[in-house]
Order: sequence, then structure tokens, then C-alpha cells
Amino acid sequence: MDAQQSNSRFKLENVFNLKDRVALVTGGGSGIGLMATQALAVNGAKVYITGRTAEKLDRVANLYSKDIPGQIIPVAADITSKEAIEKLVQTISSKEPALHILINNAGISSSKQNTDAQSAEELQEDLFKHPSGSFDEWDRVFRTNVSQLFFVSTAFLPLLQKGTDMEHGWSSTVINISSVSGIIKLSQRHFAYNASKAAAIHLTKMLAHEVMTSNLKLRVNNIAPGVFPSEMTTQESDEKQKSEIPKEKYEDKMPAGRAGKDEDMAGAVLFTAANQYVNGQTIVVDGGFVLSAGSI
Repeated sequence: MDAQQSNSRFKLENVFNLKDRVALVTGGGSGIGLMATQALAVNGAKVYITGRTAEKLDRVANLYSKDIPGQIIPVAADITSKEAIEKLVQTISSKEPALHILINNAGISSSKQNTDAQSAEELQEDLFKHPSGSFDEWDRVFRTNVSQLFFVSTAFLPLLQKGTDMEHGWSSTVINISSVSGIIKLSQRHFAYNASKAAAIHLTKMLAHEVMTSNLKLRVNNIAPGVFPSEMTTQESDEKQKSEIPKEKYEDKMPAGRAGKDEDMAGAVLFTAANQYVNGQTIVVDGGFVLSAGSI
């Protein structure tokens, strides 16, 4: 290999080559899921997006599929039951011989609780007796933020392995979207959510290990975002399925002095999807928030 050939290997289109890869993004209709979808599709991947609301998915496909190298294809699905997940696997399998990238992004938050109490009785009232805190609430959050990661990932293992088998030099990948909320020591007033994200990070590592010891050539990683504009963080999105966070809201709360941008998440997604040497890792994209908040 001469020097010119060697140099060509370092071009962006080679380092982050996703042309003709087949991807599935859960919760791809808004927020981080939409950012991931755009990052993959604009760089040549065929991206199936799922969510409960077909209208939102169709809007994304209509808005963001035009004049790009890849595709965005909506498939409405509820991924909180094994039956629905099995149906989703059948749907993708009927359309594609293999899956190269699975991004488990779908997630929900939990009710906030007051943590400012200065006595045991007050803290008990706020954390134990308050109606927003219940076993049902914890079950609901863990079902969506943890359990479905396990069941969606394991259901697609055969199709992901086919992606590896069909592409020389490529290992298919599962990317779980966790959160810095699962890393920091603060509760941020929502214990169930933060605990679920810590569980998602550990689940990623366990899956990566068990996949490896089963001799499957797949990579399993997770991206832990800090604050990014989404329906979860802003409670709304506009007609383009995008949310917005004013810069001044976080100017004094993290070293970056702002919330994350679409491009920040796109870079993390492309790196995690394309880099064949990253496995079992947590990619933190948080503007330095963990530095200021302190990790466990």
C-alpha cells in the first residue's frame, strides 16, 4: 500500500462509512432518536424508525428523507411487550436479510419528588408517602428504560449476526441510549429514572460480555447523553419534531455552558456505530456535566 492509498483510509467517508447499512432506531420520531436517525440516514444507511405514534414517524420520514443518500422508513410498534417485539422482528426480517445497527433509544422519565427536606419525617413524606411515588411508577419506568433494552436486543441477535456475516470487516452493533443520570451521584429529584439508567448501563456491559462469550461477532455499547433537547426534557416538539432548550438555561450548570446540539449527538452515534474497536463501553456526551455533578 502506497502513501496515497494509506491516506485515503483516513477520509471521513471511509472512517465513518455507513453506506447501505440497515439500522433500526426505537423512539426515532423525536429527540435523540431523531438525531440518531438523521445521522445514519444522511450518511447512507437505510433506517427503520419505530414508535407508538404512526403520525409522528410518517412526519419524520416525509421531512427528513428527501435528497439524502440513505432512507428513513417508519414502522409503528410498541416495544414494551414480547409479542410486539416478535412482530417487529418479523416485519424487519421480511424486508431485510440482515440488520447492521440497532439503536435502543425509546425511554420515559419518572415523576419528580422533593429532596429538600431537612428532617426524617419530611423526607419520608416527600419520598415514601407522596402519591407520585409508587411501585407501579417504578415498574413502568424500568419496563421501558431497562427491560425492553434486553428483550429488543436479544430478539434481534440472529438478524444482527447475519449483518456481521454478510459484511467483511464489519461487526453489527447494538447501541443503547442510557444517560449521565445513571452515572452521577445526584437523584435529580427522579430516583426511578436515574436508577433505571444506571441499570441500562450495567445491562449493556452484561450483554456485551455474554454476546462475546457466546462467540457472536457483535458489539454492544451505550451512549450516555447529558441534556439534549427532546420531548422528555422540554415536554414538547415543534412541527418538525424538534425541541429547543435556550442556551441561558444551562450557562452556569455545566462546563460547556449549553445543552447538547444535534451535531454533538450525531458525532457520538457515527463513532459508536462505525468504530469496530469499541465494545462494551459507555460513551459519555454531556458537555462536562459529570465533571460538575460528580460520579458515583
